[in-house]
Amino acid sequence: MDPERPVCVPGCSCAVGNEFGEATAEREAARYRRSGPEATTRLLVDALRGGPLGDLNGLTVLDIGAGVGAAHLALLAAGAASAVDVDGSPAFVEVARTEAERQRVSDRVHYETGDFVELAPRIEPADLVVLDRVVCCYPDMRALVGLSAAHARRRYGLVYPRDSWWIRSGAALINGTMRLFRRRLRFFSHRTADVEDVVLSAGLTRRFHRQQLFWQIAVFERS
Repeated sequence: MDPERPVCVPGCSCAVGNEFGEATAEREAARYRRSGPEATTRLLVDALRGGPLGDLNGLTVLDIGAGVGAAHLALLAAGAASAVDVDGSPAFVEVARTEAERQRVSDRVHYETGDFVELAPRIEPADLVVLDRVVCCYPDMRALVGLSAAHARRRYGLVYPRDSWWIRSGAALINGTMRLFRRRLRFFSHRTADVEDVVLSAGLTRRFHRQQLFWQIAVFERS
């Protein structure tokens, strides 16, 4: 097994620690340059904008587990003023930085490498907070979602696995395989109600929800 290959489901952006190295990051960056953001990322961005033509009018973005930066780069292109990219993988931070330079927005993005839960006390709140395929690979959902939701001044967007028995069964199989190969990364499948309870407790209300075969996309708003 390739030690740099993601062990989460295809397309997951959950780069924690150094599990995802340079080969993975470069592969994802090449895919992004060929095809642009994933369909779920495009849906998430449109929902955060309030529609495909929504103007973000200088809002700030916090993108947690940003991967190649697809979500915050799209939000910047739609009018957001600045973004903070937080990622646990130095390799992904580097490719995100390179992509921002390619799109000529590097002066509008600040980068933090590490675990958001640990970094949260020194990261400023933002108008828009994004977790695109991140919750599935973090061991403490309540801490991650609770702290990130508290950082959202206006809207909070998530892409995470659907609440389904077959996804939970797949998670058990993936995790068993990871233990067998002594890999650190685990895949976490959470009940939608559990995730939303944490978000709602932070004072947010769900405004958008869409389900696909594997993923669900949700956007919440602060009243």
